[in-house]
Amino acid sequence: MAGLSFDLIALQLFAGLALGAIYVLFAIGLSLIFGMLTVVNFAHGAFYMVGAYVGLYLISIGGNFWLCLVAVPLAVGVFGLAVERVLIRPLYGRGIDYPLLLTFGLSYVMVECVRIAFGKTGYPFDTPEVLQGAVDIGVGYFPLYRLFVIGATAVVLLALWLFLEKTSFGLIIRAGARDPQIVRVLGVDVSRVWLIVFGIGTAIAGFAGLLAAPLQGVIPEMGGTILAEAFVVTVVGGMGSIGGAVLAGLLVGVVVSMTSLFAPEMAKVSIFALMAIVLIVRPQGFFGRAGLMS
Repeated sequence: MAGLSFDLIALQLFAGLALGAIYVLFAIGLSLIFGMLTVVNFAHGAFYMVGAYVGLYLISIGGNFWLCLVAVPLAVGVFGLAVERVLIRPLYGRGIDYPLLLTFGLSYVMVECVRIAFGKTGYPFDTPEVLQGAVDIGVGYFPLYRLFVIGATAVVLLALWLFLEKTSFGLIIRAGARDPQIVRVLGVDVSRVWLIVFGIGTAIAGFAGLLAAPLQGVIPEMGGTILAEAFVVTVVGGMGSIGGAVLAGLLVGVVVSMTSLFAPEMAKVSIFALMAIVLIVRPQGFFGRAGLMS
């Protein structure tokens, strides 16, 4: 403990922000879908995993990482549109349990399909050459790719904010998240709104999977690992709250990273300890609404 310097702690804080950025991207898609559709999407981790595998496949056939940054969210988003239209839409109005069970089963199907297509073993995902190495950030050298992850997440958050705050469709989404009856009264095609929201949420999940691939490799089970942690993020931030997901995602990333520095064996436990503390103080999370799940 005495050997820990300010620079080391600062570098670990930046590492936590990079980890938190992945949590944020994953959780905002989860929160967006729940906030508008009231669907607890247990297949969200599988969409995250598919994003990594789509990127891996595109690169294997001659594509590059920069192409994947556009192609992967588009491909995963289109797949999400199909899932919503064919599987989830018939279950609206039947309560929260039916979509939950369906997406839970769908996640297993998606993982098994990937295992059949790519095998059970994992694959390394090379960091783009231009993003390899480290840069001096004043307190020491920090991996350039992790800085890129933080920056890419900031760009996605800005784009999502502009979409939700500055467009008429974004206004409809925000109104529907507060009170779904509002959009019906306004004569809006609710099914179309839900379709697009689900597509956006899954596209962001796929993008997160692509960004995470160079950090952790690509394995069929990668979605299940982050799903449990991301549910902690959404609960801490407040179910359905995008702002809460951003704050909680960064907080969880920093907590895990700093705990790894002082007590590595407690890193994952710290996530759930944080959730317990927040729920004791504020049961609905940072920005959640009381009674939302009732």
